[in-house]
Amino acid sequence: MGSRFALRLSGAGGHGLLLAGKVIAEAAVIYDGQTATQAQSYGPEARGGVSRSDVVISDGDIDFPVATKLDFLLAMTQESIDAYLGDVKDGGTVLVDSGLVESVPEGNYRVVRAPIVETARDRVGRPITASLVAVGLIAGLTDIVTVPSFELAVRARVPSGTEDANLTAFHAGLELSEKFRD
Repeated sequence: MGSRFALRLSGAGGHGLLLAGKVIAEAAVIYDGQTATQAQSYGPEARGGVSRSDVVISDGDIDFPVATKLDFLLAMTQESIDAYLGDVKDGGTVLVDSGLVESVPEGNYRVVRAPIVETARDRVGRPITASLVAVGLIAGLTDIVTVPSFELAVRARVPSGTEDANLTAFHAGLELSEKFRD
């Protein structure tokens, strides 16, 4: 990883993206010893409104904690891709849910279309775990944080009693990422 890695997780309220952002930041800071910031934004609706979580990870100090030029964008909805695609820097990666995002304009970035919600539903039996499927995909596509650190952060951060389901979702995403590795 370079000295600064900026990623944005975006979608609708209820997708679990705020939790996913916290898992990524916690894995980086507490378990991998890196520096990270995490910021979140969501609409006034509890579920269904626009939601985003930005994470910046660095191997040193972070002098500007806002994710601006994104190395990685997760877009769970078409509205997310429309709103945030312009923030992806040249050579960045765009991960979209293939069942929810219909089109991604061409650009100088890599596009990965993966069945995130479908994988959560089929492999875990709980579509609500889609955010952890996405975290597994991010782990496998970027190597920004070690897999054991992600596993520890998932176990520590998810609601009590859901650890096994969320770890299953994470591992399903990690396994799915193998199909998209260069």
